[in-house]
Amino acid sequence: MKNILIIGATGQIGSELTMKLRSTYPNGEVVAGYIPGAEPKGELLESGPSEIVDITNPQQIAEAVDKYKIDSIYNLAAVLSAVAETKPQLAWKIGVGGLYNVLEVAREKNCAVFTPSSIGSFGPGTPKVNTPQDTIQRPTTMYGVTKVTGELLSDYYFKRFGVDTRSVRFPGLISYVTPPGGGTTDYAVDIYYAAAKGEKFYCPIKPGTFMDMMYMPDALRAAIEIMEADPSRLIHRNSFNIASMSFDPEMIVAEIKNAVPDFCMEYKPDPLRQAIADSWPDSLDDSCARSEWDWKPEYDLKGMTADMLKHLYLKFKPENTK
Repeated sequence: MKNILIIGATGQIGSELTMKLRSTYPNGEVVAGYIPGAEPKGELLESGPSEIVDITNPQQIAEAVDKYKIDSIYNLAAVLSAVAETKPQLAWKIGVGGLYNVLEVAREKNCAVFTPSSIGSFGPGTPKVNTPQDTIQRPTTMYGVTKVTGELLSDYYFKRFGVDTRSVRFPGLISYVTPPGGGTTDYAVDIYYAAAKGEKFYCPIKPGTFMDMMYMPDALRAAIEIMEADPSRLIHRNSFNIASMSFDPEMIVAEIKNAVPDFCMEYKPDPLRQAIADSWPDSLDDSCARSEWDWKPEYDLKGMTADMLKHLYLKFKPENTK
């Protein structure tokens, strides 16, 4: 039986991961931690327990851990890349100060901790193509700085205190369930929404800008599989490269037009997002994740596009299914 606390359970990843964990561990307690103003709703609220857990409040974290006899914490609280550049102090407070609070509670109460890192942990000095697992990480964004710091701090707590910390470096995540939340890679979600609504899309990223991407079902599975992995096989912990697909805006448009021939896109680059994207890798080498815990993605661009459009048509044009 697993008793799990998800901090940030109503966010872009958390809202889907919470439901996935509840279906994976039906006999355990999977607690949706949220902050006031971001309360769980609908199935997320009705399918399991929820508690106010502000990551900047270590007492709230500890009380939730005690109340539900938590053995694993999924720490998903973060300020995403583009938003973090406008609120760097808040990004540090949540991304680093909040993680410290989680790790301290985990140390005191013997919990495992998952804290996702990101392709944003790399920088312009990192090899851009097939980026190695172990390479230079000198990000030029506050989001990236918090992610590198989080990787190092999590490794420290494992080596110094024996806290079972594990992590993956998520690429850009694409989902039909939760709207984008201010990430640089979110254009790849927005483009599907526009296509499904029959709208013209204005792309904030220039043609030829490649970034690693992943469909949310693969990301959810990775977050669970890394925590289930045999610890004796893990050479790395914080954090594993994981990869699924890499594309630029032209490639995703071409795939969408196979299903929506009249789809139209125009480029209107956003300087901030473009600068961030240019500092990130084009593609990742995930061979360590494959060899240490048998990671393998299930979706490519074609399969993801078909599934995204199918579900978005259901969301926006339910009459098409009759």
